Amino acid sequence: MRKGIIAAIGIVMALLVVGVTGCGDYFGSEEPVMNKDINSQQDIGIWVTGVGKVSVVPDVVILNIGAEAQAETVAGAQQQANEAMNAMITVFDSHGIDDKDIQTQRYSIQPVREWRDEQYILVGYRVTNIVTVKVRNIDDTESVIDDAVAAGGDYTIVNSVSFTVDEPETYYEDARVEAMADAKEKAQQLAELGGVKLGKPIYIAEYSSYSPTIVYYDNRAEEGVAIPTTDISPGETEIQMTVQVVYNFD
Repeated sequence: MRKGIIAAIGIVMALLVVGVTGCGDYFGSEEPVMNKDINSQQDIGIWVTGVGKVSVVPDVVILNIGAEAQAETVAGAQQQANEAMNAMITVFDSHGIDDKDIQTQRYSIQPVREWRDEQYILVGYRVTNIVTVKVRNIDDTESVIDDAVAAGGDYTIVNSVSFTVDEPETYYEDARVEAMADAKEKAQQLAELGGVKLGKPIYIAEYSSYSPTIVYYDNRAEEGVAIPTTDISPGETEIQMTVQVVYNFD
């Protein structure tokens, strides 16, 4: 009986040893074979980033403009702001700007309080109505701004003037060509320095970047001082394309 028990214990110990040995690849310090292959594939090659830039003359202007009024009542502030905004909309229509190119960006009604006698006292309400206006005829920009400011009067707010390109995608192709050429030139130099022969790309990713030029406009003049006419210069804007390329060894 005792011999049978000893033999059973021996069999169990042997199975445990075999189990631990068979699981060595999983519990040991080394990674599984599959992970080794993936990591080694990711580490092979030359990784570079190429940049392509194209300078473009803007063909569209975005105006951030509106009206702001303050009165003792909400209705009074709304009436003043709405009259000023409607007058500006009439100006936009007279310059041939389509309704689809005029979009409300912000409309708010806020209470106005002042600190009096160690407490805040409600003194009125402020109504703000801001729209974005797309001016497609860039030569009309100056007259559009001046006419809109005149129509809105003292209630007018012009936050900014942005110069942009209506369809920047049309310029991405040229920027992409430059970006790939830049990436290949960098990879070729690295290959020569490393003493290897450059192969074909095995991974390509692109990232486009385009930031319109913004000019902040201050239309608040001192009382009794006329606001001068607007002088707008579009200049140039830049469209950038970035590519990340991985080249294999040949």
